[in-house]
Amino acid sequence: MAMPPPSLKGRALRYLAAREHSRAELLRKLAPHAQERSEIEQVLDDLQAKGFISEERVAASVLRQRAARLGDRRLRQELHTKGLDAQTVAQALELLRGTEPARAREVWQRKFGQPATDPAGRARQMRFLLTRGFAMDVVRRVVQGADVDADAG
Repeated sequence: MAMPPPSLKGRALRYLAAREHSRAELLRKLAPHAQERSEIEQVLDDLQAKGFISEERVAASVLRQRAARLGDRRLRQELHTKGLDAQTVAQALELLRGTEPARAREVWQRKFGQPATDPAGRARQMRFLLTRGFAMDVVRRVVQGADVDADAG
């Protein structure tokens, strides 16, 4: 005998058991399984009232998992993609204030370990850090000052 499909609440709880999800993410994931959006909204309201859905926990989770490898710009983009509001994103990124140069240096050190010997190599190193969302001025300092800071750090 086949089991009935899980309810919307059951699906939502299964998603939340795997990792933190924002309300917008759950809405998107549950949409194919509901007849009307109001059904999903009711389930999400209930879960949010019980504390199962927390935008702050979603932001903290993303930062905990990704901040060591990504710059502020990329983190901001990922938080917005998860459907978090601008205020929650700003509060989350405020926690990382001033750490971007150190994080960029760590990412650079893990990937390259030593300064590039030619302009093409420096450009490659800069592109690598830029694609990870680090600010241009931070990238420039890390790549150009790598030989000085590597000895000091």
